[in-house]
Amino acid sequence: MKKLLLLLLLTAFTTSNLMAQEEVFDLTIEISGMDTDKGKVFLALYSSKETFLKKSKTTKGANAVVKDKKAVAYFKGLKKEEYAISLFHDENDNNKMDTKIFGIPKEPYGFSNNAKGFMGPPKFKDAKFLVDANKTISIKVN
Repeated sequence: MKKLLLLLLLTAFTTSNLMAQEEVFDLTIEISGMDTDKGKVFLALYSSKETFLKKSKTTKGANAVVKDKKAVAYFKGLKKEEYAISLFHDENDNNKMDTKIFGIPKEPYGFSNNAKGFMGPPKFKDAKFLVDANKTISIKVN
């Protein structure tokens, strides 16, 4: 009887422990529309409108090599959540986005959902998407 009780407790503990582990997913981003294979693509992944387009501890970054005017980047181990991505193609490989007067980008850039802003960048609500499974999204640079 003690062995049966011990076995039941062990089973219950293992089951609750497995359920407590949070499920995570992988995100693949396919980037297209580049005019050259020079430089690399820098990406930022945001999980809220408060952090969107701002440096934050919750912002994750990645970069990708451009080949045949396309690039692929990966974010692994993401929690089920809404996210948005911003990216730019650093054509001159100086590790920053070059801008013109008034901060207008000189280098190609893009956002998840291919969101576009009016007189500035898009809002988080226009670029957000849900990660609730392993997912691949496509972004075309401007």
